[in-house]
Amino acid sequence: MRYLHLHKYSVAAFFAIFMALSACKKSEQEAETSGTGDVDVTPPTEIPEAASTGFFLDEWAPRSFSAPQYDYIIPPLTMENVKITADYSQSVSKVSKYVFGNNTNPYTGQMVGEPVLLNHLKALSPNVLRFPGGNISSVYFWNNNPGVKPADAPEKLYDASGNSVDAGYWYGNNNDSWTLSVANYYGMLQQVNATGIITINYGYARYGTSDHPDQAAAHLAAEWVRYDKGRTKFWEIGNESGGPWQAGFKIDLTKNKDGQPEIINGTIYGKHFKVFADSMRKAAAEVGANIKIGAQLIHYDASSSWNVPDRTWNAEYFAAAGDYADYYIIHDYYTPLGVNSGASEILNTAASNTQNMMAWMKTTTQKANVPLKPIALTEWNIGAEGSKQMVSNVAGLHAAIVLGELIKNNYGLATRWDIANGYNNGNDHGMFSLADEGDGTTKWTPRPSFYYMYYFQKYFGDRMFNSTIEGNTDVISYASSFTKSGDIGMVLINKGTTSAMSVIDIKNFKQGGKYYYYTLTGGNGGDFSRKVFVNGQGPTGPSGGPTSYSSVKSKSGALTAPSVKVEIPARSVVYLMVEKAK
Repeated sequence: MRYLHLHKYSVAAFFAIFMALSACKKSEQEAETSGTGDVDVTPPTEIPEAASTGFFLDEWAPRSFSAPQYDYIIPPLTMENVKITADYSQSVSKVSKYVFGNNTNPYTGQMVGEPVLLNHLKALSPNVLRFPGGNISSVYFWNNNPGVKPADAPEKLYDASGNSVDAGYWYGNNNDSWTLSVANYYGMLQQVNATGIITINYGYARYGTSDHPDQAAAHLAAEWVRYDKGRTKFWEIGNESGGPWQAGFKIDLTKNKDGQPEIINGTIYGKHFKVFADSMRKAAAEVGANIKIGAQLIHYDASSSWNVPDRTWNAEYFAAAGDYADYYIIHDYYTPLGVNSGASEILNTAASNTQNMMAWMKTTTQKANVPLKPIALTEWNIGAEGSKQMVSNVAGLHAAIVLGELIKNNYGLATRWDIANGYNNGNDHGMFSLADEGDGTTKWTPRPSFYYMYYFQKYFGDRMFNSTIEGNTDVISYASSFTKSGDIGMVLINKGTTSAMSVIDIKNFKQGGKYYYYTLTGGNGGDFSRKVFVNGQGPTGPSGGPTSYSSVKSKSGALTAPSVKVEIPARSVVYLMVEKAK
């Protein structure tokens, strides 16, 4: 009797599958004409311009969705346990194309002769790439030949421990294969269709030994603006200048001739910022360029920081420079540096830190009685070490959440650190491998973060609208529209360790015939797998994802109901696209 009982349900299951497949074929044929009929919809609300995005949206343009190749699937029959409600009419923000940026550095190599890397960058479409750093920017002489330092640049500088060490200057006219010259940086930008953001050498204004080192450093920066001739719109005055690890944090008073303090503070940086900005703006006017110049701020309330200059940096800077900057620069590595943080801790920082930083930018400018300016997060990543967190699937999930939160919280620009770095047993911020893992990983193999950012950029629209979650606090949703075509792109993220079956209800939207999605999951090996699978397709080597990521087929179902049901596996991201009625 047990055999007959099982047989009875097998026949029923077969019949159900047969009917579902038949329905799928019919739905596929009718997909172009399906919709929700004459249901009234509320049009999207207008989006007021946010001061924190400002001119970074000057080049905003409506986008269109292009349907990917797909394999038809039967919608899941499992009962949903998560409800996602998205309202197409409730606009949140416009999407700045500059939040998808990345960092180059002068030790990646010349890059212009690396077609594999360049093809990946073209596909990624970061839109903006920062150069030359990073800490290197504070010892970087952009127009000098190797070994030819300015006469007023000392032989010794102070390291993070306050010890006098060889300066170790870097030079922009170095054409050796191991470094990236200024000329090849520009050439690389052209090849990958990106613009630049340049960090000029502020440290030279501190450690220079001329009568007026601030003027000498500002002149060097202005000469770069003249050479640039309008190719670069965004410029930064220095990098993390208030940190002991930065050249110029501490100077040799016996060599200084203009009465600067031994240790930097926000006041001297603010005064110097105005000197730099005046020189650079004058140079830009001479070559007919429109440039924007950013100043460094501390990204949190540092009143009790271990680093003394940070405690009063923002207040001192504003007292000295007022609203002289065009935008403000912050950095954050989200998790504590060098700590072996767990997956949940890492993932939880993505939303909270991004929200808190923007809240602090509003607070610190209000306290100084200056207007909020556009905000640029020009370095971000995770600081966790010890379990290969930086090169893991979890780092990819973290990147996806950060991108969503950057858009939601109206950031103007963000550049993740960085394109390539150095494996260091998995403590590597680089998005691409330099083939130094020792396990057969090939050079320029993309790390998981690449895939999560590639699909986000490709399938998220130009306007974010509101979405809410019921039933699971580990699930996150970001919803967008492609304004030109009217279609929807959503990012569904599961931070948790158990799968979630979601049902997505989209209000004020006339749906079309199909939905499409990609599911990105990690491989075996625990929380910090170095592999990522896209709709089940993974790498052929020991790390990364599918080689042919651009041709992986989406999964697609027919829109036969007013909602969409999609499984969001544990520690995964689903990129979901929903057609608008034609």
